[in-house]
Amino acid sequence: MFFKCNRIGAGSLSNVLINTCYNWVLYFIFAPYLLFRFMSNSPLISFDDTAKAFAYKSNTDLKRANFLFSSMSYQGLVKLGTGITPWLIKIGLPIKGIIRNTIFKQFVGGESLQETSVVAKKLGEYGVEVILDYGVEGGDYGEQGLDNACDEFIRVIEYAATQPNIPFMSIKVTGIARLGLLEKLDKSVEENAGTLMKRYIKALETLTADEEKEWQRVHERMKSICKTAAEKKIGVLVDAEETWIQDPVDVLTILMMAQFNTKYAVVYNTIQLYRHDRLRFLKDSLEAAELKNFILGAKLVRGAYMEKERKRAAEMNYPSPIQDSKDATDNDYNTALAYCVQHIERTAFIVASHNENSNLYTTQLLQQKNYPLNHPNVHFSQLYGMSDNITFNLASAGCKVSKYLPFGPIKDVIPYLMRRAHENSSVSGQTGRELGLIKKEVKRRGI
Repeated sequence: MFFKCNRIGAGSLSNVLINTCYNWVLYFIFAPYLLFRFMSNSPLISFDDTAKAFAYKSNTDLKRANFLFSSMSYQGLVKLGTGITPWLIKIGLPIKGIIRNTIFKQFVGGESLQETSVVAKKLGEYGVEVILDYGVEGGDYGEQGLDNACDEFIRVIEYAATQPNIPFMSIKVTGIARLGLLEKLDKSVEENAGTLMKRYIKALETLTADEEKEWQRVHERMKSICKTAAEKKIGVLVDAEETWIQDPVDVLTILMMAQFNTKYAVVYNTIQLYRHDRLRFLKDSLEAAELKNFILGAKLVRGAYMEKERKRAAEMNYPSPIQDSKDATDNDYNTALAYCVQHIERTAFIVASHNENSNLYTTQLLQQKNYPLNHPNVHFSQLYGMSDNITFNLASAGCKVSKYLPFGPIKDVIPYLMRRAHENSSVSGQTGRELGLIKKEVKRRGI
């Protein structure tokens, strides 16, 4: 208790006055704090609670994570491993067992939907939802391969609709479209040739008759995926791609949003705020949504291709599309969050971030506007195998939060796994933060 009781006759009048003054001082000190806690939509959120963060992991799983992140702290080892592993897989050396029991188990749900369902069920027990990601990426699959990928995306949607905690699935347009076609659509028109849609219309004019038919098939695959998702009430998150193929991806996604996001968000575009032009693009997208009367779906990320983008820009002598500094990226990301909250009735957005400050900032923005933390247009997400301290503590506070959960044969998800290993090695402080939290929980459990 903060306050002392005053008992008449318990002491001199001066003691009574002293006690009364003492109570009033305490009142004025603590009343604002108590009022804030009473008015708050949720308990204060801390991302340092490792008991909540790793409650779903057994001691064996925690020890494995400790070993893996300790290994990834050595950049030279990671560089060597990410360089030779795809080659070793390609030539058929028997290393799949090692991969399956280490990095694959840490970052991937399984090789099949059946295997992934075990992980999804476990996450659901702790109030965490799932974004399913079939690990197919761009390649020379041919038309039949692209059709097969489309069919697989639809199968994932149909499966997700049968599960209680899988509200989203993720797709890559490079899984249903030939890379060369996307590149031609993107580079055939100068960037300063008008708005995105004007550039797209001009780009279509450069296609041959066969390429026009090919692009129409891509459009039909995308429409088939989104139509199924709308019918099954599953969200489709369209992944971002490299800048040199992003324009046609943006166009396809916006066209699908205009058709299927009329009542609620079905289709979400991924906006990479490490690009210096994406905050403007977010605002332009909302203007399009207001003009065409649809709900804007936006998955906000910082980005995934920074080194590749900068290297290509330097080699081809054009301005880098990447922000000059991490501070600039962080500023644009948090500005985008505030913009989405400001326009929350027209925007459904996903805070897809491993940045603790940005996640906490979003909860504060919601509370300042008196919005509940589980607002239907707000979702939080982190990659499976990373930032459990964010995911599970957000879930405990009542937020709608998910793990991005890839699945697929080991050979198909190797590019994804190599990016995760490289990211944890190269991003400043990422591995150290993950490893420090894991070691803290290992110590707490005494294992």
